[in-house]
Amino acid sequence: MKSEILFCGLLLCISVGGGCGAARPSKYYQLTVPGDATPATGSNPYHVTLMLAPITSSHLYREDHIVYTDNGQYMGVYQYQRWAEPPTEMIGDVLLRELRASAHFQGVYSWGSNVRGDYILRGHLYDFREISASALLARVTLELELHDARTGATVWTHFYTHDEPVTSKDVSAVVAALDHDVQQGIAEFSGSLDQYFSTHPEANASSQ
Repeated sequence: MKSEILFCGLLLCISVGGGCGAARPSKYYQLTVPGDATPATGSNPYHVTLMLAPITSSHLYREDHIVYTDNGQYMGVYQYQRWAEPPTEMIGDVLLRELRASAHFQGVYSWGSNVRGDYILRGHLYDFREISASALLARVTLELELHDARTGATVWTHFYTHDEPVTSKDVSAVVAALDHDVQQGIAEFSGSLDQYFSTHPEANASSQ
């Protein structure tokens, strides 16, 4: 009889409020993705098509956890503060939209589309985390490489790393700092790519 009462009580706990003691709600965050932009009148894009391959990283940044660490080897994740998507995917989306919005290329497409590109842009994310040191920081470290689709040769690389100060000891402030860091890095990548094609006329004539 007691076992039946306990079992009924357990069922009641599960059915009321999802369990005995309300679970703590999770909060989700995302990076700022550039909106669609109309190319400026008279724009003269480079005659190349870029294919953006998935950004690679360790498993920590291919999941939705927000990662924190001290300045040593220890790393942890927030349980109830998460990204809306894995950082590798979010950064890939920001990069794709930013390169399209620049109107510097005939086309920029994600990997897996039916378009045949002239160059493949690959990236690896090394850091995307909160660092608790003498000051609270948000660190982003990302490297991009451009490969000629015909030859497989690496024709351009750019390495970005930056520690953005965090304004308060709050996860939302960490997210804002990481977002600012990513936007700054993507702008730097875009400018460096533009410089490469502007100084290598032979590279932007591949599809003519």
